[in-house]
Order: sequence, then C-alpha cells, then structure tokens
Amino acid sequence: MKTILFQGDSITDVGRSRENDADRGHGYATLTAARLMLDHPGEFSIINRGISGNRIVDLYSRIKIDFINLKPDYLSILIGVNDVWHEVSRENGVDNEKFLRVYCWLIEEIKAALPDIRIYILEPFVLRGPATEEHFDLFDREVRLRAESARKVAEKYHLTFIPLQDKLDAMCEVCESTYWLGDGVHPTAAGHELIARALTEAIERDI
Repeated sequence: MKTILFQGDSITDVGRSRENDADRGHGYATLTAARLMLDHPGEFSIINRGISGNRIVDLYSRIKIDFINLKPDYLSILIGVNDVWHEVSRENGVDNEKFLRVYCWLIEEIKAALPDIRIYILEPFVLRGPATEEHFDLFDREVRLRAESARKVAEKYHLTFIPLQDKLDAMCEVCESTYWLGDGVHPTAAGHELIARALTEAIERDI
C-alpha cells in the first residue's frame, strides 16, 4: 500500500483529527482521498498533516516527524498565504526571498531522504474577501510572489506544479469571489472541490 501525504496550513487542515488519521478534515484532502480510494480500492493510505496557521518555516520545522518519518510515496504541499497574512496581522510573516530559500531546503531534504517520492506543489492563492479586503493590494501582490516562488521550486526540482490562482480568478467571472473563498483565503465547499479536482487529476497521471 502506498502513502499519500497532504501538507499545508488551515486550507489543508480544515478540522482534521490529531488523533485519528482516518479523519482527514472537511476540505480538499478528504475530497481527493475519496476519489482515489474509490477508484483504487485498497491501494492507498492517505494522511493529512496540515496545521492551521503554518508558514513555510513551520513546515520545515516539522520535516522529520511529519514528512520524512511518514515515508510517503506521494506528497502534496499547499503553503504560502500565511507567510503574507502573518506579516499583515502580527508582523511575523516570511518574506518572499526567505520563502523560496526555505522551500528549496524542504524539498532538497525530503528528496534526499525519499528519492522516489512524487511531489505536487500547489499554487497559493488569494481573492477579495472579508479577511483580505482592507489590504488587498498587498495580499494580491505578495501572494502572487509566493506563487511564483512555488512555481520556481517545482521547476527547479522537476516536480508537478498545480496552478490554482488563474482557475479561481476565472471562476470569479461566474460567481463572486466569496462563493469560492469565503473570507478571501479559506475555500468554501466549491473552492475545495476545485482544488481537489486539479490535484486528483495530477496524481492520477502518476499512478
């Protein structure tokens, strides 16, 4: 049985259990797991280790216990918005240069320990909403910088990059932004479904 590991912040966490790996929260990790477990019965063990509030430096601090020790065959990472948001809210963000540098360290060490792992880098995203409206120009500029850094990481290490910002921007032409991200950061059910479909398609190509 192969292991799929989801990593990230509250967008990945979404109320997952800390005691029971079968409870993967209420977001895209569970939706992705549901598809893969239905289409490939008994083939996958699926774990969610997203933690609300995490930045790239927090993922790096957990690299041994929550990445390498779990020995995943497939790894999904979605991180970046808190590196911006924490600077806005508490002056404790991670600037883009450091974000890129630490992301590279994270990937290099994971690949050194698990050379056959397949890694999926999900693009961080932001829309207008109650949590972002007051500083939206800053959010939009800085999250897009983190998104470009995430893309650079994927390209540098030949990983699968999953774009999400353009998909969300396009869907805002159909319904208002808060239909997809309730507060401008956290996905609604529809937003999680959008992410899950993109990630599932990518993983399916590698199975």
